[in-house]
Amino acid sequence: MADTPPLLGFAQLQQIASAFTGVPCPACAALVCPGWETLSATFERSNLRRVGTLRDPGIDDPTLEEFHPAGSTTWAADAPIAPAFFPYNRCEIWECVRCRRPFLRYTEYGGYYEEERIRQLDGGLLVNAALQR
Repeated sequence: MADTPPLLGFAQLQQIASAFTGVPCPACAALVCPGWETLSATFERSNLRRVGTLRDPGIDDPTLEEFHPAGSTTWAADAPIAPAFFPYNRCEIWECVRCRRPFLRYTEYGGYYEEERIRQLDGGLLVNAALQR
């Protein structure tokens, strides 16, 4: 059974994002993408270490509602990172084992496929927006 990663709050996510001030190292440079990208099948996954999760285990079916108050889209490089909203509410936080650059990862499930997505964690795009129920 895999270890369960710790659930991270907004303050912890901000701390992780602000802790990295370097440049990408050769181990993770191919992953540095401002928007969501497909995690290449050829990328050496052992170069990443799981730090935590944004998926609350107390919520069986996290919302698919997205947060785009300025009209961005999920795939835009400037899309806000709002942990209460899709796809962030289904993400795990990973970091490069060498330089500690943080990344968001989630698996997109389509009708006939699964696709791992990755996006670098940019603290300047973090938004602590609450889901209205």
